[in-house]
Amino acid sequence: MSTLSASKRRSKRHSSMRNKIVGTSERPRLSVFRSVKHISAQIIDDTVGKTLVAASSYEKGVKSQVKNGTDTAKEVGNLIATRAKEAGIKKVVFDRGGFSYHGRVAAVADAARQAGLEF
Repeated sequence: MSTLSASKRRSKRHSSMRNKIVGTSERPRLSVFRSVKHISAQIIDDTVGKTLVAASSYEKGVKSQVKNGTDTAKEVGNLIATRAKEAGIKKVVFDRGGFSYHGRVAAVADAARQAGLEF
């Protein structure tokens, strides 16, 4: 019996989810990635394979306002939603990236919803 590492298990979950979730030009995919220290979100049109909008905790404006991980995730969610509105995107499909919908991943989603994205 072989045991898989946590990253391999997450990768398997993500790939099985991606078989069902597809971002179109009318409704692109909001993908979230969470590392130990940072969180990033992208809005992707899978038909052409392009990232339309992105936001991350690596950015300077987000780093200066950090209190804890959840607050940072909320800031990234607000940032991605405002950039999406500027790009003319209102509806998205949420892709949690194989992570559980809890904590920082849920904070990004909730903040994006409150800022006006529909999913």
